[in-house]
This record gives sequence, structure tokens and C-alpha cells, in this order.
Amino acid sequence: THTHTYMMLRFLTTTVGRNSKQVGFTSLQKWNGEFLQQAASLSSASKKSKAIIDFRSDTVTKPTPEMRNAMANAEVGDDVMCEDPTVQKLENMAASLLGKEAALFVSSGCMGNGISIASHCQRREELICGDKSHIFNYEVGNASTLFGVSMYPLANNSDGTIPIEKIASAIRPVDVHCTHTRLVCLENTQNVCGGTVLPMDYVSSVRNLCDANDITFHLDGARVGNAAVFLGMDVKDVVQPYDSVNLCLSKGLGAPVGSVIAGTKDFIATARHVRKLVGGGMRQAGILAAAGILALEHMPNLKHDHDNATLLAANLANMPEHFCIDPSTVQTNMVMFKFNSEGRYTLAEGINALKEVGVLVGGSYFPDQVRAVLHRDISSNDVEEASERIKQALDSLSG
Repeated sequence: THTHTYMMLRFLTTTVGRNSKQVGFTSLQKWNGEFLQQAASLSSASKKSKAIIDFRSDTVTKPTPEMRNAMANAEVGDDVMCEDPTVQKLENMAASLLGKEAALFVSSGCMGNGISIASHCQRREELICGDKSHIFNYEVGNASTLFGVSMYPLANNSDGTIPIEKIASAIRPVDVHCTHTRLVCLENTQNVCGGTVLPMDYVSSVRNLCDANDITFHLDGARVGNAAVFLGMDVKDVVQPYDSVNLCLSKGLGAPVGSVIAGTKDFIATARHVRKLVGGGMRQAGILAAAGILALEHMPNLKHDHDNATLLAANLANMPEHFCIDPSTVQTNMVMFKFNSEGRYTLAEGINALKEVGVLVGGSYFPDQVRAVLHRDISSNDVEEASERIKQALDSLSG
């Protein structure tokens, strides 16, 4: 807390001051002054602080008391030896939920996608993905840097789809000069496009194209639970067309750590080997898997986040002097908007003004856009409170 930090800084600066002759008085005077100024700032902030309302991402959720209790009491074993009963329960539950033969618990969505790609593809082969996909932009290029799989990015439409004809034209011919197209990767919901949901008829068309060209089909389904809720479908039906799927447990579902990947038994056997290759064996991982089990049970409640996203978008739309936003584009738990500052302030200044009143938002793939993500730790009352703070902050900033 601010009080504890202040006390610590006072202790440090007083102690250093006593020893100033040994280490140089001038430099320590400057050091003391900087830290005392920071301590005073923290102390002042603690008196004026409001509860933080954090819209930066659905990864900021805290484990529920039920999760913490389940983690503390989890039955565990050595998961690398396939002897952790809680991990096995999570994997069986995930496989059943997703309608696949088997599943594997991994430490993150980034690891899940990378392992899936490496399990489908050999070095020198290629995957096709969207130019706004998480796989292409935000996973440190692991498909290429770690596994030798080249990526062919195609332009996403605003709804997250990639035109079928573009995918078809990107498939490599059988030619000694070319790599081999092995995999198509889609993302649902599509993060950069604002949490948009892929239409099922579109997914079926991509599946047919893959079948016609002997290409495997992977889903980055980090938020596929949100897609299922939006479509009003069972999640297993949403992911049925794909050979493999990666589902994140630590985003809207609220677990502290982890993802699950699912597919055929042969695919998961290979994935387990690749997981070990990248250092993903976690031994007594049941402590983490216990929270994942409760996270999967939370999936139907994601509609709460969608409703709050709709509420936030409507509130921002009622401030046209401050925001450019189309509420009709909100499908799931993400709200994308722009500041209507007309040169009065920069995007960074707008974001900082919200931060000053305890409302945290994130930047976006697009340099002039802001993203707000709703999650299980934010209530409708929080949305209303945040909306009031936002208006006050931007009224003040605009002068």
C-alpha cells in the first residue's frame, strides 16, 4: 500500500543519510531528495485514491476465493509423469467441453498456439494467418523463431475474417522453389478487430478449402467461450470444424494461469512432447489446474461481461464531445473507441487523464484507438462509476 511504501522509503533514505560520508554526500543528497519526493507523492495519492477500475485486459482478473481454496486443497502428482489427478481432471473436462479426443494443460495461450503449430508443421513448412492475428503480432514470432515455420499473413477484414479467395491464392503450389502450406490459423474472437465473432458459415467455408488442399486447421480460441456465448451455441459446436483449438483459462474465465489445447489423441501426444521441448512440464501443476477447472465452469457467465461492454459503449456514445464510437460494433467483451479531442490533447494524455481518476484503459493495434475490456471483476455499477469519472476527467482536460 502507499503507507507501507512511504514508511519503507523513509527508512531507506534515513539509513543512507547516516552513511553518507562513506559513499559521497552530494550524490546521496540527490538520491534522498528524489526518493522523499516520491514518498510524499505516494502518501498524497493514498489520501485521494479511488478504487481502480481496470479495463486494460481481461487478463487482470484475480482468482476468486473458491479458486484459491481449490488450489490450496488440490490433489497433486507429477504431471510430467502423467500422475497429477487434478491436471488429468482438467484435461478430460476440457476435451469433453470442446468435443475433442484429448486435451493438454499448458502455461499460456502463447505456448498453446506455438505447441499446436509445431505439432502440425515441420520445419520449412508454412502457415496462413491474419495480419491482425495474435499469432502473427503478439507471440514473438515463435512459429518462425522457435519452430522454423514461416507465416504468411493475409489482411483481416474489419470483422476478423480473411477473404476465402485470398486464403486460396496464398496456398503454395507444389514446386521445388516453394515452401509447403501446412496449416491455416484463425482467431475467434478476434482481439484486434474488437472482440468480433467469426460467422459459422465462414468457418465452414475455410474448413472445406483446407480439406480440398490437405491442410490442417487450427483455432486460436483464447476467447472462444465469448464467441460461443454471443452465438448462443455450445462451445464444442463452435470449435468442431477445427483440427485443434487453444482455449485460454486466464482471460475472461478468470484463472490465474494457463490454457488448454485440444485435438486428436495423436495430436496431443505430439503436443505433450513439444511442451517438454519448450520447458513446459510443470510437475505438481494440479495447484494451477484446480483454478482452471472452476474457470471452465464459469464460461456461461461471460454474458455478464458482454452486457457490461454494451453498457460502457452506450455511455461513451452519450459523450460525443469526447468520443468517436459505434456501439453497434460491440459483440463480446471489448469496446474500441477514439478520443474526439480535436487536437486539444494527445491519445497518451487522454489515457493518462483517465488513469488519474482511477480508470485504466489500454492502447490498441491502431495508433489512434483505445481498448476497454470487460471481465468478471467489473460490475455494472463499476461501469457507471467509471463513466462518470471519465466524463469529469475529460471535461477538465478539455478546459
